Amino acid sequence: MTADALRYDQWIADALSGVVKRALALAASEGLPGDHHFYITFRTTAPGVQMPGHLKARYPEDMTIVLQHQYSDLMVDDVAFSVTLKFQGRSARLAIPFAAMTAFADPSVNFGLQLKPAAPATVQTVGEAPGVKAKPVPAPAIKTAPAAAADDAAEEKKKGEVIALDSFRKKS
Repeated sequence: MTADALRYDQWIADALSGVVKRALALAASEGLPGDHHFYITFRTTAPGVQMPGHLKARYPEDMTIVLQHQYSDLMVDDVAFSVTLKFQGRSARLAIPFAAMTAFADPSVNFGLQLKPAAPATVQTVGEAPGVKAKPVPAPAIKTAPAAAADDAAEEKKKGEVIALDSFRKKS
């Protein structure tokens, strides 16, 4: 057996991706409990990413989305998730392969992951994996916040920004 047979890097990437998939699947089926909310950063140029042109122009490389109050139709499968979000009052549907994600955080519990995106040659796009079928799960009713522009402001602030995990840790 060669050292190449033990793909620890890929196993770790798969495990971390599995954590994100489980969190999103729970949010899709039951809603976000308590104060939980997700910051998800992804490469907008990655194969399989689907987003409206006006958002692609605004975020040509990376984008951070927030799943908290105003999201709907969250669906999760083995290779990607899709969600409808509001940007400046306009609904937009995004499909994001897990392989395109670079960071995931749930600040309510000081949890965050830095994810290493797959190399371009190995990125799977939505629908490429043989035998994998999307399992649509209806999202809970859209939750509304008093300040609807808050999510848009957070999006603009987080544009291409790397979130340091230390900023979410409680100070003793």
